[in-house]
Amino acid sequence: MSKAKTAFAASQANVTPRVSRWSHMRQNIAGWIFALPWGIIFLVFMAGPILASLILSFTDFSLGNLANPFDLHFIGFQNYIKLTHDATFLSAALNTVYFVVVGVPLDVAIALLVALGVNQGVGFVKSFFRVGYYLPVVTSIVAVAVVWRYLLDPDAGLINNLLHLVHVQGPNWLGDPTLAMPSIIAMAIWRNIGSGMIIFLAGLQDVDKSLYEAASIDGTNTFQRFRYITLPMIRPTMLFVVVMTSIGFLQVFAEPFVMTGGGPLNRTLTVSIYLYKQGFDFFNLGYASSIAYVMFVVIVIMAVIQFRLLRPQD
Repeated sequence: MSKAKTAFAASQANVTPRVSRWSHMRQNIAGWIFALPWGIIFLVFMAGPILASLILSFTDFSLGNLANPFDLHFIGFQNYIKLTHDATFLSAALNTVYFVVVGVPLDVAIALLVALGVNQGVGFVKSFFRVGYYLPVVTSIVAVAVVWRYLLDPDAGLINNLLHLVHVQGPNWLGDPTLAMPSIIAMAIWRNIGSGMIIFLAGLQDVDKSLYEAASIDGTNTFQRFRYITLPMIRPTMLFVVVMTSIGFLQVFAEPFVMTGGGPLNRTLTVSIYLYKQGFDFFNLGYASSIAYVMFVVIVIMAVIQFRLLRPQD
């Protein structure tokens, strides 16, 4: 009898791993089946175009190739070399750098200040301001740009009319080459601070309150608590906000495109707008693709630098 039990136990020991392996395999197959539609969409609409644009950046694909896509010529790095001598592209690149260098620090700083203020609120007040500051983020960027274009209108705009009440002659905000880009930066910051504010608010609420209590007992003031407790504790949050804001500002398109179209005198022409014009106005798709990959490389380099500078210290 004992031999029979031993044989039965041995047979069960052999069957159980097989059943377990088969069950695990079925789960994997089911997972791949459910993921297959998304995988196909990703390959067709994302990975495919990305790979195609990379190939196009090394060709002279233009309007003439739309009728016969395969009648193109590989020209190596000529598109990238041409960019270094393209005065319009270089001007657009400088405008974009200006937009990022001025806009990102202001956007992050204001978002943090707003988050600190909202974090001190209670109940309905906190919820009201949180929704109010975030509302522009979910509003159509085109609608926001159109409204701001009317606000900044030199003749009928609300801002110049308010200045007129105090006997100040308002300038042509979007028509003056010196004021056009700062005006667009102001609008972009107004629209985007809500996004950073929400993320900072989440980071602030995760800080251990006992740290502030201990610091208060030690006699520290508000600025010292902010510098030595708040900033170090929200450093990962700061990194995320800075990187995402920088990427968004580097790709700025809708604001200047709707408000100024890149003018006046190309002072608000950005790399994204120039890419769009080359690709869809002049159909220089190979050249436009090279612009896109230059922007991609710049974004990667910038993100790596920011990660090294802002990553949490051990």
